[in-house]
This record gives sequence, C-alpha cells and structure tokens, in this order.
Amino acid sequence: MDKVKYEMEFPIQASPALLYQYISTPSGLSEWFADNVNSRGEVYTFIWEGSEEKAKLLSKKSGERIKLRWMEDVENEDAYFFEMRIQVDEITKDVSLMITDFAEDDEDEINEGKMLWENMISDLKHVLGSA
Repeated sequence: MDKVKYEMEFPIQASPALLYQYISTPSGLSEWFADNVNSRGEVYTFIWEGSEEKAKLLSKKSGERIKLRWMEDVENEDAYFFEMRIQVDEITKDVSLMITDFAEDDEDEINEGKMLWENMISDLKHVLGSA
C-alpha cells in the first residue's frame, strides 16, 4: 500500500539550539523518541522495549533539521522519510517543531501516526520543561 505524507506543527517553549540537541543527537533522542538511540556514521539505531529499528541519516542542517529514512524503506527503495525541522517565527520568535512523516493511505494509519507523534512530542516538551 502506498503511503501518504502528513505534516504536523508543535509549538515548543525552548531555544532552537537546545531543541536541536534533542532532535539530532543520540543522547537527546534517547530522552524522548526511543528508550535508547545509537549512531554509527549515517545509521541511527532506535531501541524500544527490546525491539530495534535502524534509520539512515539523509540530511542534517545544524540548528535547523534532521531527516531520516527507516532502513526497511531504504532496502525497498522507497522515498519515504521522516523529518524534524525547527521553525522560528521571524516576528514573534515563537519556536515550533515541524514534523513530516508518512503513513499508509488509510485514515486510521494516519491518525495512529499523528497520535504517536503527539505522545512523543508531549514527552519531549516534558524533558525540555515546556509542558
């Protein structure tokens, strides 16, 4: 089944520099995204309660964004990815975390993906003290 792209925006009360540490480093991601995260070169390993998923780093822009592709999608030559991008409003200086991800083209799958991100971002806000 084909996947569809969806995007979400989460206002975050934190400096872009601090937020970037939490979305781009294994230690930062271990605080909220997965139980444990390791990286070897361009490959990140995410561990949740004993299960393990690997993702390939597609691009990273310091202080701004990180884009990864799950290895299953790399092996299937699928163009799907997930990206976490920091956006700062030029006027208000409000900081938001923009999420781009893909889910199977099914309303339940998309809602499940969004709910998962909402829960994870809630954990991130807790860790940042912005909840």
